[in-house]
Amino acid sequence: MTPRCRLSTVDCRLNRAFALAVLLATLGVRAAVAHDFWIEPSTFRPPVPSRLTVALRVGQDFRGDPVPRDDRKIDRFVLAGPAGESVIPGLPGTDPAGFAPIERPGLAVIGYRSRRTSIELEAEKFEKYLTEEGLERVSKARAERGETGKPGKEVYSRCAKSLVLAGGGPTSGFDRPLGFTLELVPEKLAEKPGELPVRLLYDGRPLEGALVIAIHRDEPEKKISSRTARDGRARLLLARSGAWLVKAVHMVPAPKETGADWESLWASLTFEIP
Repeated sequence: MTPRCRLSTVDCRLNRAFALAVLLATLGVRAAVAHDFWIEPSTFRPPVPSRLTVALRVGQDFRGDPVPRDDRKIDRFVLAGPAGESVIPGLPGTDPAGFAPIERPGLAVIGYRSRRTSIELEAEKFEKYLTEEGLERVSKARAERGETGKPGKEVYSRCAKSLVLAGGGPTSGFDRPLGFTLELVPEKLAEKPGELPVRLLYDGRPLEGALVIAIHRDEPEKKISSRTARDGRARLLLARSGAWLVKAVHMVPAPKETGADWESLWASLTFEIP
């Protein structure tokens, strides 16, 4: 049971606002250390009709903290399925971040695109994360400029997707691009363990040389990785059923107006192999 606030109505509202601000600030600090961001639907196979809850998570190794809804950071938050595309509504400052009515059977893609956020990391932490995410070319560029010992000033944004299959309906639409700046697009629906080809698109075009990593929820230490080929395709051997997170990062020089040196885009895709 939630305890009642014994202060005045105004004081109660101030206390709640302060608590929310502290929570968001804490998550911002954690996000600087734990890079991954993904969508967790309440189920990957909702019945029809039903109401699907959509949670956002930030963390590492498919272990994360809730990200409360913050409309100031949302550029696009949608459900694209058999009934078309609709905005996912939700209550500010709450987890889960949204609710999506499931009214027709078939496959739907949940998409979340965030606005830019600025961050600055100590040189050592920045270089470590460049190595972890397969961004050696950025580390090399910094070295060539004599910037290896400088803090990393960047702006980042999220391009997260999740696949849900409602009512066991038609499976077409799994390869539907949402037009995100960086986007992971599966080339087949993973209905059993095996090879999954995915394409990584940057501004709608295949991105070569990016590191794509797949993580199973129950065995996060056994990461599967592949570099994208010239056609933007990476092939991932997913050896077991269950929930999977596939992720990739791309970094480019930041636009001058951001005041940052680099801009990173983080793509993720969650789904379940039954």
